[in-house]
Amino acid sequence: MKELIKKLINKETITYIIFGVGSTVVNLAVFKLFDLIFTAVTDTDLVLLTNLIAWVAAVVFAFVTNKIWVFESKSWKGSVLKKEIPSFVGARLFSLGVEELGLLVFIKWLGFGSLEWNVFGLFTLGGKMIVKIGLAVIVVIMNYVFSKFIIFKNKE
Repeated sequence: MKELIKKLINKETITYIIFGVGSTVVNLAVFKLFDLIFTAVTDTDLVLLTNLIAWVAAVVFAFVTNKIWVFESKSWKGSVLKKEIPSFVGARLFSLGVEELGLLVFIKWLGFGSLEWNVFGLFTLGGKMIVKIGLAVIVVIMNYVFSKFIIFKNKE
């Protein structure tokens, strides 16, 4: 049991959680900002486009933080970046697809976007953000697996 705990709780997983939370905050903040902008300007729910813009911001943040601090891939050589960047973006595109599908299903088809949740009487969380946060948990786990075992597996 101690070995399993040592494998699960180490510098890499702790820094991944810290920067994963940071990436998720970037994603959620940009999502909320553009949701407000698009709703005000177009009076249309552009949830998938909003999510795509938030995804781009989060991927840039995540690549840099994962490369430098989480998986300690120190090389910035072109040959290393030519492998890491497409792998990273490809894996993130896959998780984006999962997230976009989740948003489509839960918000557009099942109508969860109209839900509201009063959080301990402090604030109200709308259905879009509830779905987005739930999907973020799934995406963070998927992205860790891709990054650890495929993208940054060879440290240089």
